[in-house]
Amino acid sequence: MSEINLNKLKLQTPNIYEENIKKLKELFPQIVSEDKIDFDILKQLLSNTIVEADDERYRLDWVGKKRSLLKANTPINKTLRPCKNESVDFENTKNLYIEGDNFEVLKLLQESYLNKIKMIYIDPPYNTGKDSFTYPDDYSKSRSDFEDEIGLRDDEGNKLFKNTDSNGRFHSDWLSMMYERLLVARDLLKDDGVIFISIDDNEVHNLRKICDEIFGEDNFVGEIIRKTKSMTGDEGTGFNLQHENLIIYSKNKSKLILNGEEKVFDNYKNSDNDSKGDWTSGDPSAKSGSESTYFEIINPLTNKSDFPPKGRFWAFSKKSLDEYIQNGKIKFKNEYKESERGFIFKRYKNELQSLFNPVNSLYSIENDYMNQVGTKEIKSIFEDEYFDNPKPILFIQKIVQYSVDKDDIVLDFFSGSSTTAHAVMKLNSEDGGNRKFIMVQIPENTDEKSEAYKAGYKNICEIGKERIRRAGAKILENNKDKDLSSLDIGFRVLKVDSSNMKDVYYHPNQLGQGDLLNFETNIKEDRSDLDLLFSIMLDLGICLDLKITTKIIDDKKLYFIENSELIVCFEENITLKIIEIIKEEKPYKVVLKDGCFANDTQKINAILELSLITSISVI
Repeated sequence: MSEINLNKLKLQTPNIYEENIKKLKELFPQIVSEDKIDFDILKQLLSNTIVEADDERYRLDWVGKKRSLLKANTPINKTLRPCKNESVDFENTKNLYIEGDNFEVLKLLQESYLNKIKMIYIDPPYNTGKDSFTYPDDYSKSRSDFEDEIGLRDDEGNKLFKNTDSNGRFHSDWLSMMYERLLVARDLLKDDGVIFISIDDNEVHNLRKICDEIFGEDNFVGEIIRKTKSMTGDEGTGFNLQHENLIIYSKNKSKLILNGEEKVFDNYKNSDNDSKGDWTSGDPSAKSGSESTYFEIINPLTNKSDFPPKGRFWAFSKKSLDEYIQNGKIKFKNEYKESERGFIFKRYKNELQSLFNPVNSLYSIENDYMNQVGTKEIKSIFEDEYFDNPKPILFIQKIVQYSVDKDDIVLDFFSGSSTTAHAVMKLNSEDGGNRKFIMVQIPENTDEKSEAYKAGYKNICEIGKERIRRAGAKILENNKDKDLSSLDIGFRVLKVDSSNMKDVYYHPNQLGQGDLLNFETNIKEDRSDLDLLFSIMLDLGICLDLKITTKIIDDKKLYFIENSELIVCFEENITLKIIEIIKEEKPYKVVLKDGCFANDTQKINAILELSLITSISVI
């Protein structure tokens, strides 16, 4: 009789408290501490004003935390504008390079990439007292005035804050900067998604605490150690620091699967033509067991006995033993040495839970992962050292390989020199993957005395974009013997800018049939159809990497978004033929200009016809 697994009845009413805690934890992991709800944090998440509270509890607090919570939930009046002349293969690529404050970018991507990113890697400022980072604190006028006075803004108004250790809010400013970004970034991850964060010892302890809040303590996966340099001076302490940390958190640990290096199966053979396929001899004993798993096994061919090794048990019961003998999993020997076991315990390749080894937390302690390797790689691309301390390509490539399927999206919102983009393209060239990247970087100015500036790279984004261009070309050059015609080495450049509307901001939740009236009178004069198209894609939650096809029908231009996601027309006096073609395409969404119809009757009839097959908005 086959074994039946039954769930044991609890014979009690449900624990509503625990169930509610579980539901709230899934929605807002940052509100749970020591299995209790922090109602102050919950109130803040559900409020559009700062909520004050002084109750003591186990948590990490700092000046500005509640402002960060508030900022994470506050809409912004910004958009992303495409820049075709700086892009590579704009029409076909699935990769994105976005210039702007990464906090603003993350908020702009909330609708289009909600639950769609498989892996995030970031290498943020380490808060050493020497690094700069963006910290637009709109709630502190004194800070804003101070920044203007000392010139901590670039020509486009971006605030670049030099956080020195003499600052009274040294740790607080860094924590606020990271907290608000990670709060938004978490929502972009798929349920089985994962985030990797490079950090050194200056803030690793604080970073762990805020990640415990945002992702949940239970979703901490582990920490990887990377060797950064060889032996140098001990700075007078007798201690030589040679590493930095890579902390790992999942969106939902129960759904996360990391695959390390592929297992080697050279010792798996099928010498006896076993119908179950290749096998290898395995250890039949286990560390723990009971009386039922400690017994004598008699070899029927030799009548000799075997017992488990001292202090161990068989890994199976007597009942299972009989089954294993019958199906060939246990194979008795005719001849064997006195010290040998009298049978072979087969472990089949097709019974393995995974074809991959676990990810090794010490995989990057070899010299191949040191900072100097990344520097040499930059130099090999640009023929000079245009970027300080870039991560080695192999380091990023491995974590992408371990965590990302071949068609997933990788996001890096502190992209720097674009090592992550380089790593994604290189890995795709090696295993035939179609992984996509989204790079985000603020256009921080390069030092006028630097070699990068002298070479014409006025900001970090120019370095990052050029690296992707050169890296793509180099990958093709080094793989002439392979068919890489499908390899995507392009990228769409998008730049953060103010809303396309003069005085109106439309939140995605406000869009619907008949919305965005008087659009034509509120559009800024310098905005193109393509600008408006990407703004609509953001508002409607459509991925920005989809192919855009332009068609001319009855002398009117229409934009068709890949997979019938969207059809947009900004033209006036469109014909019934255009309406019929749109109906044939059966798009999920349609956006038409309010003035595109010759009269109200035509407008009403067209909207009624289209609304039968799609969602339509009029602009």
